Amino acid sequence: MKARLPQGMGGGPGNMQNMLRQAQKMQEDMARAQQELEEKTYTATAGGGAVSATVDGKHCLTTLEIQPEVVDPEDADMLADLIMAAVNEAVRAAAKDAEEQMGKITGGMNLPGMF
Repeated sequence: MKARLPQGMGGGPGNMQNMLRQAQKMQEDMARAQQELEEKTYTATAGGGAVSATVDGKHCLTTLEIQPEVVDPEDADMLADLIMAAVNEAVRAAAKDAEEQMGKITGGMNLPGMF
């Protein structure tokens, strides 16, 4: 009894060329999506808007705004916590967006080292 390959899964040269074209298109789509992601910005706040942080698509902090009323020399730790919370949330938003956008292109395939 011979095993049969599913329809379209033959090993001929036409199938290999088709796979190469699909891989090239995926690579082009991923490069385009990466460029678009790098141009986006992500903003998050902490402390009810007392601290606002914005990162770009490369996860670099671009803007940090602190409301004057939360600057208390007696409680610098609280201000540091608010800053960390806002920055970390903005970075998480950027990473989540990148993962979702690339997942649309790769069809959910996990490609190590991508994001």
